[in-house]
Amino acid sequence: MARQAGVEDARHAAFEESPDQIVRNMRSVGVDLKPWVDGGLLEIQSNRPSIYGLETHLTTMFREVRDFRPQLVIMDPITSFLRSDGGNDAEAMLVRMIDFLKGGEITSVLTSLTRGGSALEQSEAGVSSLIDTWLVVKGIEQQGERNRGLYVVKSRGMNHSDQIREFQLTDEGVRLKDAYVGPEGVLTGSARLAQEAREEAARVKRQEDIDRKQRTRERKRQALEKQIAALRLEFETEELEAQRTLAEEQRREERLEEDREAMARSRKAYPQPKKAQEPT
Repeated sequence: MARQAGVEDARHAAFEESPDQIVRNMRSVGVDLKPWVDGGLLEIQSNRPSIYGLETHLTTMFREVRDFRPQLVIMDPITSFLRSDGGNDAEAMLVRMIDFLKGGEITSVLTSLTRGGSALEQSEAGVSSLIDTWLVVKGIEQQGERNRGLYVVKSRGMNHSDQIREFQLTDEGVRLKDAYVGPEGVLTGSARLAQEAREEAARVKRQEDIDRKQRTRERKRQALEKQIAALRLEFETEELEAQRTLAEEQRREERLEEDREAMARSRKAYPQPKKAQEPT
């Protein structure tokens, strides 16, 4: 199978597992490496550190990297050399290997096993100063269960989060969940689910309280609008009645005035014109 254009070639140097074990184990978390191996894009080499001396290992890896010309090299784990050599020359060997990969502009991923509770100012392999990005996977024990947490110790030349993220291996691949900080710190696993359920229940209750208050205000508003409408109708009714009463009074006064004039005419009681006064 020809190599695909634009796809990086990778080489995995394993020191504790065979290639078949690595392919099988990765398939269990939803990552199938076999097509990449069969296509010539991934090469997995497995050699126990105790089989050869450190110099032979270094020479062999130099040759294989030059032959395969990968853009990514994985060394898993580098602490195997420390156990096989006692740490005397392993650090120098790893420094030479890292310098070689950096000189060839090859991205390298190095895994290192750590002892529980050990400080993280430096790695056990003693090469932390050469590493650009340092990630740590640690076990988090809470409420009777153990989960994985992932965080960045350092990453040169780029911004990065300081929070611990829950790291999950699932049947559908690797999942990195958003950082979740509860009242007692970072929560993972069932403790996180329980806290999320409590917060969701509290959120639902708050929303129900808000909805209930809104319904109460709406009922009060509708009742007030009904009262205002009733008062307006009552006022308009009284105003119409007052206008009708006023109109009847005016018509009564007009009739009375007409009756007085009619009575005066019937009695010929028109007022007499005044005589002019004679001069004295």
